Amino acid sequence: MKHQTLEQLHAVAEVQPTPAPLGMTRNQRLERWSELLTRDPKRMLTTLEGTEHRPMRTRVSMRAEGSPITVAFQDDVLREEGLANDSYGEAKRFFELTDNELHEIVCSCHVGATMQASRAAHRVRGAIRGGSVMQRLRRVLGIHP
Repeated sequence: MKHQTLEQLHAVAEVQPTPAPLGMTRNQRLERWSELLTRDPKRMLTTLEGTEHRPMRTRVSMRAEGSPITVAFQDDVLREEGLANDSYGEAKRFFELTDNELHEIVCSCHVGATMQASRAAHRVRGAIRGGSVMQRLRRVLGIHP
C-alpha cells in the first residue's frame, strides 16, 4: 500500500470529510434522562444539599453517589453524547440547564435527602416544558432561589 498525502489524493479523487453524526438536541438528552429515571420509578435517589447556597466554584463540583445525575451518567448513550461525569456542573453544561432548572431537579430543599426516581423524572420533564409554574414566575420576577 502506497502512502499518499491528502493533497496527493485530492489530485486523483474527490475527497470529502465524513460528516460528524448529529448529536442529540437538548430536549432529546433531557427526554432520555427522564426515560432512564422512569425505568425504576420507585428507586430512591440521593439529592444534593443546598445547591442554591453554594458558591459557583463549589456548586460545579457537587455530586452525590446515587443522585439523579448519576442515573444519567450510568447510561452509555448519554456518555457517548458527551456527559463526562455526574457532577452538578457537568449536568448543567451537558443538559443545557440553568441553575434554577437543575436546582429544581436535584436539590434537597424540595424533598429532603432522598427522592423517588419518578419525582426526579417529573422535574426533568418540567425543564423540557420550560420549568414549573414557580420557576417561570421566578424568572418573570427576577427571583433566584
